[in-house]
Amino acid sequence: MASSNGEEKKQSEAGRHQEVGHKSLLQSDALYQYILETSVYPREPEPMKELREITAKHPWNIMTTSADEGQFLNMLLKLINAKNTMEIGVYTGYSLLATALALPDDGKILAMDVNRENYELGRPTLEKAGVAHKVDFREGPALPLLDELVKDEKNHGSFDFIFVDADKDNYLNYHERLLQLVKVGGVIGYDNTLWNGSVVAPDDAPLRKYVMYYREFVLKLNKALAVDPRIEICMLPVGDGITLCRRIK
Repeated sequence: MASSNGEEKKQSEAGRHQEVGHKSLLQSDALYQYILETSVYPREPEPMKELREITAKHPWNIMTTSADEGQFLNMLLKLINAKNTMEIGVYTGYSLLATALALPDDGKILAMDVNRENYELGRPTLEKAGVAHKVDFREGPALPLLDELVKDEKNHGSFDFIFVDADKDNYLNYHERLLQLVKVGGVIGYDNTLWNGSVVAPDDAPLRKYVMYYREFVLKLNKALAVDPRIEICMLPVGDGITLCRRIK
């Protein structure tokens, strides 16, 4: 009986990931659960766990960065010794918190999002973690702010890392501006580049409207990044797909 109950619990937990912020493209929910329980959750900082649980109750929780991707970003930022970073698309701030925890105490994150209310939901956790002072949050569309940054040459090549998880129809517009702002050898990470797996779906596949709408923009981005001589790229099947672009020119 106990074995049966244990199996039901595992199935329930695995199924939950499809409903609440589950973005893994792994075909086996059980395998994804194994990764979370073996590698991610045991090492997840308490503030990130707290914010993840807060975000899970939000009606748009599918927008959050997955826990395994948060762990990946945290380690990546430490590996490249990032100090000055940018994040476009914040939501409640799970990836923002992962970044803030990885940066040195004098590190900075220029964070922008069109919705301050969602950011404020996660801000108390940033404060509790002692990293809120690293975040410079700006509310509003990103393009006007990026244009202002580009106008000032002192900002050129000043960012070590930039993470983009926002409106997919503007990713290519962001890319042209971000390549001026990230340093040579710096990294830009574009989230959702496998877009629910829809990038390989037939054109007549029964996809949800928002998935179908943004699919074309993601496909265009992926094609453009693949042939851009200014960067080296690596597309990873983490979360909903993340493409890392290292600026070389």
